[in-house]
Amino acid sequence: MNDIYKIETNPLCNKENIVQGDNYRFTVLTPEMIRMEYSDDGLFEDRATQKVINRDFDVQKFKVIDEENNLEIITGHVHLIYDKKRFSKNGLILKVRGNTSNYQSIWHFGEEIHDLKGTARTLDGANGAIPLERGLLSVNGYSVIDDSQSLVLTEDGWVEPRKKSVTDIYFLGYGREYLHCLKDFFKLCGNTPLLPKYALGNWWSRYYRYTEEEYKELIERFQKEKIPFTVAVIDMDWHLVDIDPKYGSGWTGYTWNKELFPDPKEFMGWLHQKGLKVTLNVHPADGIRAHEEMYLEMAKALKVDYASEEDIQFNISDPAFLEAYFKYAHHPNEENGVDFWWVDWQQGNNSKIEGLDPLWMLNHYHFLDSKRNGKRPMTFSRYAGIGSHRYPIGFSGDSFITWETLDFEPYFTANASNAGYGWWSHDIGGHMLGVKDDEMAARWLQFGVFSPIMRLHSSASLFNGKEPWRYKPEIHETMNRFLRLRHSLIPYIYTMNRIFNVDGVPLIQPMYYHNSEIREAYEVPNEYYFGTELIACPITRPINSRIERAKVKAWLPKGTYIDMFNGMIYDGGRNINLYRDINHIPILAKAGAIIPMADMEHCYNELNNPEDMEVRIFAGDNGSFTMYEDDGDSLQYLNGKYVETEMNLYWNKAVKFEIKPAAGDSSVIPEERNYVLKYIGFTDCKAVTVKSDNKDVAYEKEYDSYMNMITIRVNSINTKSGLTVEFNGSTQLSSNDINKRIFDFLNQAQIEFELKDRIYNIVKSDKTQARIVGRLQAMELDEDLFGALCEIILAY
Repeated sequence: MNDIYKIETNPLCNKENIVQGDNYRFTVLTPEMIRMEYSDDGLFEDRATQKVINRDFDVQKFKVIDEENNLEIITGHVHLIYDKKRFSKNGLILKVRGNTSNYQSIWHFGEEIHDLKGTARTLDGANGAIPLERGLLSVNGYSVIDDSQSLVLTEDGWVEPRKKSVTDIYFLGYGREYLHCLKDFFKLCGNTPLLPKYALGNWWSRYYRYTEEEYKELIERFQKEKIPFTVAVIDMDWHLVDIDPKYGSGWTGYTWNKELFPDPKEFMGWLHQKGLKVTLNVHPADGIRAHEEMYLEMAKALKVDYASEEDIQFNISDPAFLEAYFKYAHHPNEENGVDFWWVDWQQGNNSKIEGLDPLWMLNHYHFLDSKRNGKRPMTFSRYAGIGSHRYPIGFSGDSFITWETLDFEPYFTANASNAGYGWWSHDIGGHMLGVKDDEMAARWLQFGVFSPIMRLHSSASLFNGKEPWRYKPEIHETMNRFLRLRHSLIPYIYTMNRIFNVDGVPLIQPMYYHNSEIREAYEVPNEYYFGTELIACPITRPINSRIERAKVKAWLPKGTYIDMFNGMIYDGGRNINLYRDINHIPILAKAGAIIPMADMEHCYNELNNPEDMEVRIFAGDNGSFTMYEDDGDSLQYLNGKYVETEMNLYWNKAVKFEIKPAAGDSSVIPEERNYVLKYIGFTDCKAVTVKSDNKDVAYEKEYDSYMNMITIRVNSINTKSGLTVEFNGSTQLSSNDINKRIFDFLNQAQIEFELKDRIYNIVKSDKTQARIVGRLQAMELDEDLFGALCEIILAY
């Protein structure tokens, strides 16, 4: 095997962590994680497997009680009791120590585990919710990873089946320390790779028979509308589809259709010039047939009877086929401009090697092959079980275009983090069937912007494109604005990408990750943390036409939160219904949040670390954020070629915000930057001092009283000097203008004018929130009308 297919593993554990008998072996990897093996012949596996690649953990402290028919291992978190016989329900018992649960923190070997679930292989054909596979986390405090059926990774980079009839299970007894569990899981099974920056922008995808001219016209239309895209996905019609039936189906193919794309290299070069990376869809199941351009060379290399046009069968279990598969079918296209591959495998999990899932094999080797020549590796494929986080990005499959599917996807996406799988890419807008619903399309796109990967996609129907201009004018403009927002958020998301890679903290996290002892955190499945600074509450149900707003049920942890779109301030520690019109969804920043963004006023499709930056700073508390930047596409960051820029908000009597000098290899960022600093939730302040390198800096300032936002613009700030903004007056956390917000809401509501007047007069005339709500309640208003009014009145 080529050296590129060998991965770094550290499968041997510290011998001091092992407790072993004739047929059993226990390895205490951490106080919470114990490997449990049973083998009739007493032979155990010390090599890496498909799931587990590192067992080199620190030496652990634990107590062992070793008696004739009883073995106990006691760590700071787990108590194991074993009768020294074949593992059984009554003979192997593990208890999570502590107060996770009064009675449910005990596991008997073989018992069903009630965990918080993980994710699933695909959403193909999903019309709403589908069952999920097991995850790593449980409110009962434990889960397991069963590695008994995994194949072994050999030293030469290949795989082989392991010995049968063995038990190899990892017990995870982390209580409700969910992020701690994930961190150790990534140490055991490998870190999530750092994605290239282009993956975090907008992707255009459609299952459609484009010509080169049509595709170029489409990209130019996007450019005209200033809608940024960073990835061009070309579905299966790039290759020959209508082939001679003697060769079989055209579903699999590797030869460009020159009628549609006369000069593929020129076409992909043109896309690169427009700032887009290119991926092609492949269905590899039918191998290479005689009509393919690369057939003859590949057949000769594999000693296939090319004279009789014998098929080159897809055989992922043959190392010779695998190397030829890349060399002849993929590398030439990559040399012409393909940046990564969309591996669209749908043919099940059987292969000629017993227990080998072809999907896992394709993901593993495509990912490794993609890092040739110093490229940052990436592939795009379906989920193949625990350990798949090492091969991002996930393609979730062909879902139905229905509200039910949209309503399931935020939960499905956040919950995947419970399996360590943080980079799902959905068919945003849905793939097939369903109905055209402009409102649903807008809500799906809004969720997509605040999902891991933002990829618009649709089926081949002439009427099913996701181009924003296909929708009503208001929807069109909303879509454009959100697509620009996604591109502007790349500096923030890319920093989260780095945090995920290094610290094992996913971009998308269920609310219970940071609130594990609070019941309400488990009751908002469609609400999640979007990085360290934001909480996202996608809207997945239709608008109430009487109030022109849709509702999402949310729960806010203790603290203060500010909506990044409308500046509304909320007091946390409670359940709350949030209502939004079609132009917004609730995206709440914690007090003190700092969000670095690209300033889209001077940016279209650029992916360079921006010269023009917008930073949003949210009032109410101290805050700190360290922005990470590198070249975005290579592996040079491993050699220290990156920059970190620390930003701090000091929330004292004299409020100060600072951008510290960039630390690291400054060659990857501009020498100077222009900043638009938006201080949201701030009262106005007349006395402001802006300095760089201890010298006063000229600035422009304005105040938006509705958003409670101070905007300061400064230009030509040396990134090695930093920037400091001091508010020398009495700026503080602002308040919501209830009268103004109620008026604006009522002005748009489709209700009786007399009712609007009655409601508004009550709001204006009473001084206390409780009295206003009490009087409105007595009016027996429509539930959502009353709820939307209460949200505004009681927000803070």
